Amino acid sequence: MKFIVTTVLLFACVGYGTAILCYECNSVNNSMCLDPTIYDKESLNKYLRVTECAEGVLGHQQRDFFCRKIVQTILHKHRDSDVRVTRGCGWVRSRRDCYKADNEDHLETVCQCFEDGCNAAAPAVISWSLITGLVLIKWC
Repeated sequence: MKFIVTTVLLFACVGYGTAILCYECNSVNNSMCLDPTIYDKESLNKYLRVTECAEGVLGHQQRDFFCRKIVQTILHKHRDSDVRVTRGCGWVRSRRDCYKADNEDHLETVCQCFEDGCNAAAPAVISWSLITGLVLIKWC
């Protein structure tokens, strides 16, 4: 009996330990969603929801969750474009960490990341010109 209880507890801990926490918001109803990195931790904790991705999803044991950030530029014919940001969980991975899609009425950039709270920040992009500049500075 002791072995069974220990085994059940072990599996419960392993399942919980693999969950990922992601920001979940939409800039349409929460302006903090546009760029959470400019706010202090206390404000973020108070006004920006963090979700455990597996929570409330039936059959979550078979899913490999990650965090996602979607930036949409909504194109209007007779007025300025709107930018909307959505952050949340995902479970169908792309081959690339970020990809772009454009449609007749909107442009979209979707990025995925794999650490707790990572969908708050912009994806890290290093350009070749930056690397070349740093190398030249070091040699000069």
